Amino acid sequence: MGRKLGLFRAVYLVSASCMGSFAFAFDTGIISGVLSLASFQEDFNYSHFTKAQKTTVNSNAVSILQGGAFFGCFLISPIASYFGRRTGLIISSLVFTLGTILQVINTGTLGTFYAGRVVAGFGIGAATVLIPIYSAEMSPKEIRGRLGACFQLFFALGVMIAYWTTYAVSKDQPNGTNQWQTALGLQLLGSTFLLIGMCTVKESSRWLASKGRIDKARESLKWVRGGEETEELQKEFDEILAGIEEEARVKENLTFRELFLPANRYRFFIAITIQLCAQLTGNTSLAYYANQIFQAVGAGGSAKLVTGFFGLVKVCGVLIFQIFVLDRIGRRVPFMVGAFAMGSFMLIIAIILATHPVNPNATSPTSAGIACIIMTYGEAFSYNMSWGPLPWLYLGEIFSSRTREAGVSVGAASQWLFNFALSQITPHAIENIGWRMFLMFSILNYAIIGYSWLVLRETSQHSLEEMQEVFGGPKHEQKHVEDAKPVESRAEPTPSLKQ
Repeated sequence: MGRKLGLFRAVYLVSASCMGSFAFAFDTGIISGVLSLASFQEDFNYSHFTKAQKTTVNSNAVSILQGGAFFGCFLISPIASYFGRRTGLIISSLVFTLGTILQVINTGTLGTFYAGRVVAGFGIGAATVLIPIYSAEMSPKEIRGRLGACFQLFFALGVMIAYWTTYAVSKDQPNGTNQWQTALGLQLLGSTFLLIGMCTVKESSRWLASKGRIDKARESLKWVRGGEETEELQKEFDEILAGIEEEARVKENLTFRELFLPANRYRFFIAITIQLCAQLTGNTSLAYYANQIFQAVGAGGSAKLVTGFFGLVKVCGVLIFQIFVLDRIGRRVPFMVGAFAMGSFMLIIAIILATHPVNPNATSPTSAGIACIIMTYGEAFSYNMSWGPLPWLYLGEIFSSRTREAGVSVGAASQWLFNFALSQITPHAIENIGWRMFLMFSILNYAIIGYSWLVLRETSQHSLEEMQEVFGGPKHEQKHVEDAKPVESRAEPTPSLKQ
C-alpha cells in the first residue's frame, strides 16, 4: 500500500506543480487566436491598422510577456531560496492571476493589456524556474524522467485546449467583448489549480535538508514516498544528506566564483545552449503563431480548425514519449533523433512551398497545403518526443543542490530570452521570407544533432547527488542521518544566485 500511495503522491505533486506549465501553455496557444479576433481588434482600436502594423502588435503582445518572464526567473530565486519551492510556486500563481485580470479588463488601450502581459510574465517565468527544480527534487529517481516530462505534457495539454478554445469562441460566441474575454479569462484555470495544488503538498525535502531542518525534510520525503518506514527511504534520505553535506564541506565559503568551477561552468554552458537549441528547432514559433503559419502553408479558412488538431498531435507525442520511450533509451538519443526528424520535416515543407506557392485568397487547403500541414504535424510530434519535454527535465537533473536554483534560473531565463527573440522574428519572417523560414529551421535542426552528440552527457539512471561526478566534480560519499548536525550548530550555506 505504501509504495502505491507513494507513486500516487509523487504523480499528484508533480501534476499540481505542472499546472504552472499548463498556464504558460494556455497563454502560448490562446494569444495568437485572440489577436486575430475582430472583436479584440475593435475593442483595442487597432482594427484599422495595416497588415504590417498588426504584425507588430502581434509580435509585441507575445514577446512582452516573455520579457517579463525573463526577469521573473531571477526575481523568484532569492524568494525560493529563503521561503522554499512550494511557497515560490504559490507566489508565482498569484502574480500570474493578477496579470491575467489586467489583460481581461476591457480598457480600450493596448497599454493596459501590455502591462497585464508583463505582470503575467513575471509569474510564468517564476513558475518555469521552480517546476523542474521541485519535480526533480521530489521524484523517485526510477521514474524521475517520466515525471519530469509532465512539464511538457501539461504544456501540450494547455496548448491543445487553448487552440480549441480559440476555435470554439470564434464559431460559437458572438462578435463582441465577451468573445475574447472568455478566451483570455480561462487562463485563470491554470493559476488557480496551481495555487490549490501547492496548498495540499509538502515542501521539497532536499530544500528543507539544505536549511538544516532535518526532521521536516525526512517527514516530507516519507510523505511523498507513501508514509512507510523502509530501508529504501532511509537509503535515499542518507544520500540526500550526503550530497548536501559534501557540497557544503568542499565548497564552504565560496561565493560567485563557485559558478565558474569547471564542473559548474560546463553545466551553466549547457543550461544556456540547450534552451537556445530548443528555440532554434522552430517549434515554439509554430506554437505561438500556429494560426498564421497554417494560413501561410495553405490552410485557408480552415486554419483555426487545423490548429486545433495541431494541439492534439502535440499531446499524443508527449504521451507516447513519456509512456514508451523516456527512461528506456536515455536522454542523448532522443535529442539527436528528434532534431533529425524535425530538420527533415522542415526541409520537406520548404521544398513544397518553394515549388507550389500558396494562393493567399484560397478558402480551403490545396493538395500542397495538405501535405505541408501533415509535415507540420509530423514536426510537432517529433518535437514533443524529444526537444519539448527533455530540456526542462535535463535542467532539473544536472545541477547540484547548492547550485540548482542558480542553474535552472539561468536556463529558464535563457529560454525566455531566446523565446523573446524568436517571437519577434517569426511573424516578420512569415511575411517576408516565406518558405525560406522553414529551410532555415531545417538547417538549424541538423546542426543541433552535432551539438547533442558533442556537448550533452547522459543523465538517466543517476541520482541528483551523482550529477557532480557525471559532470567532472568530486565523487560524493554516503552519510547517515545520525551524522547530520542540527541547523543551530552549523552555518549552512544556502543556494542562491549570489553563490
